[in-house]
Amino acid sequence: MSLQHDSPFQLAVCAEMVFLDLPFVERVKRIHEAGFAVEIWDWTKKDIDALAATGARFTSMTGYISGNLLDDDQIEKLLETAEISIEIAQRLNCPCLNLHGTGLDGQGLPIAPLSEVTGAMWIKAYKTLCKIAELGKRYQKVFLLENLNTLVDHPGTPFAKASDTLALISAVDSPWLKMNLDLYHAQIGEGNLIEIIRKSAPYIGEIQVADVPGRREPGTGEINYPAVAKALYETGYRGVVGMEAWGEGDEAIERFSKAFSF
Repeated sequence: MSLQHDSPFQLAVCAEMVFLDLPFVERVKRIHEAGFAVEIWDWTKKDIDALAATGARFTSMTGYISGNLLDDDQIEKLLETAEISIEIAQRLNCPCLNLHGTGLDGQGLPIAPLSEVTGAMWIKAYKTLCKIAELGKRYQKVFLLENLNTLVDHPGTPFAKASDTLALISAVDSPWLKMNLDLYHAQIGEGNLIEIIRKSAPYIGEIQVADVPGRREPGTGEINYPAVAKALYETGYRGVVGMEAWGEGDEAIERFSKAFSF
């Protein structure tokens, strides 16, 4: 079933969070058949050949297996597994690979939580991201640094706020390293979404959305997503908007589409 939408953005749906009663490859097929691009998380547990055979357009995927931005041994792991992830992205023709401020476990919690981020840590993270940008340039893939929230989903994550990721991305200032601006996380951690979008506009590589509270599809919570969509459009952004939200399949996708179509 194809859902008709008239969006100026490239709409994508995270297959990890919808059609949960179906096997993963079937979820990807359903999203593709509905006329949307697909996003995935941890590729190590997926049948990559089966995913490639669906014909779906993949817009982003997790871009590392382990590692973080701060510890020398973990930086090496981050760079090594990012390069391995690029190989998978090439097989899926996926242009973007997602990063976080630190490695996350299976529940989305930081493997090495931090209560304080020092100036030295900022410098180390900046230098690591410069290396990531060089890796992206070498393989013509864009890495995305995603903001998270520490109040509900990811306590102890460093560089979690959108203002943090903007500071790092703008400092590196590379077309191969951009922001994955997650508006669900930003609403919980900071609010003032439209102003965040305007400030971040030159550095945005992807927008991700879900409503608050509940992390369900747009239209189920407090965020005025039609107003957000209009503000995003006015900045000149025409890239990927990905729904990373728990939802009941077709109904959730349709609500998402309506919020970003005009």
